[in-house]
Amino acid sequence: MSALTTVPPVVVLLALAVAVSRLPRRAGHAVGALVPALAVPWALAVPEGAHLQTQFLGFDAVLLNVDPFSRLMGIIFGLIAAVAVLYSYASEADTTQTGYALSYVATSFGAVFAGDWLTLLFFWELMAVTSTLLVWHYGGKAVRAGFRYALLHGLGGTLLMAAILRHYVEVGTFLFSSVPGGPETAGITSGLAAALAAIGIGVNVGFIGLHAWLPDTYPRPHIAASVFLCVFTTKTGVYGMYRAFPNGHEAIAYMGGGMAIFGALFALFQNDMRRLLSYHIQSQVGYMVAGVGIGTSLAQAGAFAHVFNHILYKGLLFMTAGVVVYRTGTESLKKLGGLWREMPVTAGAFSVAALSIAGFPGFNGFVSKGIIISGSHYTFGKGPLPLGEFYTLEWMLLLGGVGTFMSFIKFGYYAFFHGEYEGSVPDANRLQSVAMVTVAALCIFYGVSDASLFALLPFDVTSEAVVDHVYETYTVAHIVEGVVLAVLGLIGFAATKKPLSKLGRVPDIDRLYNPAVFYGSRALVVGVTELYAAVDRAVVGATAVVTRTVTAPNDVIERRHGDDLVHPMRAGIGLSILILAVFVTVALLALS
Repeated sequence: MSALTTVPPVVVLLALAVAVSRLPRRAGHAVGALVPALAVPWALAVPEGAHLQTQFLGFDAVLLNVDPFSRLMGIIFGLIAAVAVLYSYASEADTTQTGYALSYVATSFGAVFAGDWLTLLFFWELMAVTSTLLVWHYGGKAVRAGFRYALLHGLGGTLLMAAILRHYVEVGTFLFSSVPGGPETAGITSGLAAALAAIGIGVNVGFIGLHAWLPDTYPRPHIAASVFLCVFTTKTGVYGMYRAFPNGHEAIAYMGGGMAIFGALFALFQNDMRRLLSYHIQSQVGYMVAGVGIGTSLAQAGAFAHVFNHILYKGLLFMTAGVVVYRTGTESLKKLGGLWREMPVTAGAFSVAALSIAGFPGFNGFVSKGIIISGSHYTFGKGPLPLGEFYTLEWMLLLGGVGTFMSFIKFGYYAFFHGEYEGSVPDANRLQSVAMVTVAALCIFYGVSDASLFALLPFDVTSEAVVDHVYETYTVAHIVEGVVLAVLGLIGFAATKKPLSKLGRVPDIDRLYNPAVFYGSRALVVGVTELYAAVDRAVVGATAVVTRTVTAPNDVIERRHGDDLVHPMRAGIGLSILILAVFVTVALLALS
């Protein structure tokens, strides 16, 4: 067995997380940045098909499984983790927080390199725990947000576990089809298992209605923690969605299109910088989910290209927003303005990230979005609402692109380019600048050198033998499309700027289900306790009647209440009540 496959990366990274939390701050962050960086050449060098098979809880398990999908995830996870640790040190994060962050990274590695459902689920749940600890570490408002985060991800993990158990009943193994001994058919079994898996994974990727934990949680913790959080949970969710539905699913594809629109729309409503960016995670993950749902080689290659690119530009956006918070102490766009003069490095990095996420030609988002949109047109059905030459899913993704331009024009306008900032504020410090410029350079590199991105993808999008429609990035039609989306976004922002400036907090779905869960749980607790109290009173009263009847029957019969006699039938009624009460009590205990 190769030395590269002897120890799964999750083991090394978990040990690193513990070490970092115990080392002095400078040494801890130096080691913490170096080891994830080494995961990048490891992921490039480890041979495809390598796997480490063992027994886990008495079942066959694969702790390491290397294929083109897991390799791509390992490369980008290691890269962004190293940069995020550097940014954490520059932003005054303590070693305990960075230790939690690296444990979160480690469990994400464990999930994406798993070769069976049981191992993936184990690290999936650990990922929820470690990310919750990362949120809670900051204290304050982050604690309550982290509690809701933990509840939702616990629910999602439970549903995924039910799906996996149902799958095991059907196929008799937890193994993926790509490993020795795995089933012939890839993915989760159809029917109930597939439905449960879609909803359970849908929590992690932010399905509409299951998404509110994103904007609720990510703006709350330390600015460096947000850089980690914006990367791993949702992208591991996309990876899990592919493993469950490797051949795609129409409903998942349209959900992705809906997410692209919904997330961009709600991002446009926000004035809190990190809340705006959090909604845009949902929107951009929608493109990835759509690519997975389309199910063709072209679309799924686009989905994972977008995973790779999104991790870069979204991490950069959270870094730039974090620097603004770090220097100004405010999250609100309404209290900022004109910062490009004071913070040119941060403004420049933001501009690169904004053009990347919006999909402007020359930046990495243009490449990966273009692949998915092409997949929605050439390798997917017209759908129920085609508009001329634009198919249903295609125009949904394009509309999400217009909303993305509008959102980031708004962000840049109010934070950096409109008006003047009162007073003087320093730009990013040296190491923050190094982290941001490094990622910004990669966003440009993978936008200009699309072949370098294609080389990392699980399918060759330029080969007729692999994809149904060969993709070319820089065609006239694609460039015109990108520019038109930008112009429409500019016009859209100009038209909505005034009403948006008067808009307050727009309620989301959590405005409904947070009170519903709170008061519903309260009603349930009160109902159960009052029922127990009623049963207790009935049992005590019935016992007293039966005791008197048995020990002194003549006294009971002859005892008078005024002119009335106590009839012996009451003793029978009391005994019946006692038996009924005992039965109800036992039933309640059994149900609880």
